[in-house]
Amino acid sequence: MEEDAKLQSENAKLKTKADAASEISCQISVREFSCHCCYDILINPTTLNCGHSFCRHCLALWWVSSKKNECPECREKWEGFPKVNILLRDAVEKLFPDAIEQRKEDIQQNSDVAHSLAAFQKYGNDQISAIPNVRRINHRGGGFFSGVLTALTCVAVVLLGYHWSSRESEDDLLVHKPVAKWTPEEVILWLEQLGPWASLYRERFLLERVNGRLLLTVTDEDFTKAPYQIENSSHRKAIIMELERVKTLGVKPPQNLWEYKAVNPGKSLFLLYALKSSPRLSMLYLYLFDYTEIFLPFIYTICPVQEDEHEDIITQLLDFKDPTWKQWREFIVKYLFLPYQLIAEFAWDWLEIHYWTSRFIIVNAMLLSVLELFSFWRLWSRRELKTIPHRMWSHFWKVSTQGLFVAIFWPIIPQFVCNCLFYWALYFNPIINIDLVVKEVRRLETQVL
Repeated sequence: MEEDAKLQSENAKLKTKADAASEISCQISVREFSCHCCYDILINPTTLNCGHSFCRHCLALWWVSSKKNECPECREKWEGFPKVNILLRDAVEKLFPDAIEQRKEDIQQNSDVAHSLAAFQKYGNDQISAIPNVRRINHRGGGFFSGVLTALTCVAVVLLGYHWSSRESEDDLLVHKPVAKWTPEEVILWLEQLGPWASLYRERFLLERVNGRLLLTVTDEDFTKAPYQIENSSHRKAIIMELERVKTLGVKPPQNLWEYKAVNPGKSLFLLYALKSSPRLSMLYLYLFDYTEIFLPFIYTICPVQEDEHEDIITQLLDFKDPTWKQWREFIVKYLFLPYQLIAEFAWDWLEIHYWTSRFIIVNAMLLSVLELFSFWRLWSRRELKTIPHRMWSHFWKVSTQGLFVAIFWPIIPQFVCNCLFYWALYFNPIINIDLVVKEVRRLETQVL
């Protein structure tokens, strides 16, 4: 009798608990445990860093379709790899067992869900296995490369400060001063910039105290007589041709980077950033809209033509003709596959004039070539080479929009801001690209490991 009484008491307690659970289940709606992707009850609920919870398979389907590590609802990026919220899962399964069983049967029959879950889990396993390797690599090389970047940044700052303090003001350059107001010293400066050979006639111009007004009156016949006596016909022809350019412009034409920047601040800033981000589009622009002034000297520098025995070298340098087929062939091959090498070769030709600046440009061109190679490798490894035309078209519109935006607001942009942008791209961008290359190498090493 006592045993029967105990059994009845236990059954009553169980019935009471069941009734209580049923009552709680009735009071709590399924909607309070619904996924914000499928709007059905949560299955294997996965909670993200932002606090939102989704069905495991819904999150997998979202990740496979978007390839984004962000919350489907608030778009906040998650860190690491999301895991199932065990406490929430157990609570939902106890409250709504019938609904959970029915949903699990429906999900198991869906092949897309199974593939998405497998891909999502594989991604998570790769992320988890990569974390120790990344830590090991960062511990091994992070300190060294951060020290190198810091040292290079200090060198760039010192170089920029020295260059800025030692270089004469842009307003004092001969490219802004009328030739009639040139002093004898400025005439000598103009003469020496024609080339090393011009130093042979420096003393003769100094003895005669040739200023700008007198220089405008000198003719070809005067250069053959005393006191100038320039017997070399090539030298005499080069001086006369440059003098004609000076007479036409009224000022000295730009012959180096700083003079070109002083005369064309907007175009120099545009070309610096355009050649860095879109070298092919920039060279096409130069061919279409700046053929004589920039493109011809550029192609003759990087793809020199063989010297003609019947034509002196001064004439070749100052009177450019249309490029030959051999020059076009060499240029097009490099243009398609190694556009940054063209920029490096052009900078290499200016090493004697711009010693450190040319080296910064050459290093930056090499780094940009490596980064472009990594980009193509990433597209090939992901089998996304078919997206290259679309990416090129999007990039074209992006660059065009940025150029139009700068052209519209250029008149109101302070000159100081333009100078900061110019020197940043020239001296500090190579340091940033070194860091980007190091990160790409580490990422590749992590994938291999």
